[in-house]
Amino acid sequence: MSEQSHGPVTIGISTKMYLGYAASCSWLEEVVRIAQASPAVQDGHVELFVAPSFPVLETALRLTRGTPVKVGAQNASDRDAGALTGEVSPAFLAEMGVELVELGHAERRRHFGEDDGVTAAKVAAAQRNGLTPLLCVGEIERTSVEDAAQFCLEQVATAGVRATGPAPILAYEPVWAIGAAEPAGAQHVRGVVARMKAELPEGVTVIYGGSAGPGLLPTLQPDVDGLFLGRFAHDPRNIELILAEAAR
Repeated sequence: MSEQSHGPVTIGISTKMYLGYAASCSWLEEVVRIAQASPAVQDGHVELFVAPSFPVLETALRLTRGTPVKVGAQNASDRDAGALTGEVSPAFLAEMGVELVELGHAERRRHFGEDDGVTAAKVAAAQRNGLTPLLCVGEIERTSVEDAAQFCLEQVATAGVRATGPAPILAYEPVWAIGAAEPAGAQHVRGVVARMKAELPEGVTVIYGGSAGPGLLPTLQPDVDGLFLGRFAHDPRNIELILAEAAR
């Protein structure tokens, strides 16, 4: 495992489809307030991004304007424009000011049939429009560190991330840990991420997601570069705790 961490700690939050419109707006206001009160976020030691529901992206961009908080989308089409009812163009998102887009999540794969080919097309679309792909990878069932790392590296390879576009952020999310009562064990996560990094280009950011909450980050450093938070971050008090841990 690596001896020291490099670069800022990355903390990301997705609200998935849990919060309604009013609750999303109130939550975003709280996140911005917390970020503005965090010296670590303000000085860039901690990089914070939020990925709310599509209908409040414009609100998120307005509230975060002039702050270091980045705004991401939870999904995007693999096409820039066309007769695709209900889809959201990555070109449209980039024009708005969105900086990241989450792709390849296990829920998109399981519920919407997005296979490796679809994920690769979406990654390419994101990169050609200047969006950072937040690429989700992770083994489906509990397995060894070596097998999990190999599974994730194959997912990265099939996603076809190009060297010419924005560098991706990899979210290591073991499928079996998503929505579970507890996150994956720290030794497992650190081992998988360390093996992945040994095969990936230097400087690739890898964060952990999957029932992540307060108290987890210190157990994963220095191998893991941050956290991708879900339901535990819907309570702003947990965000404050996690940012404080990241700052330390």
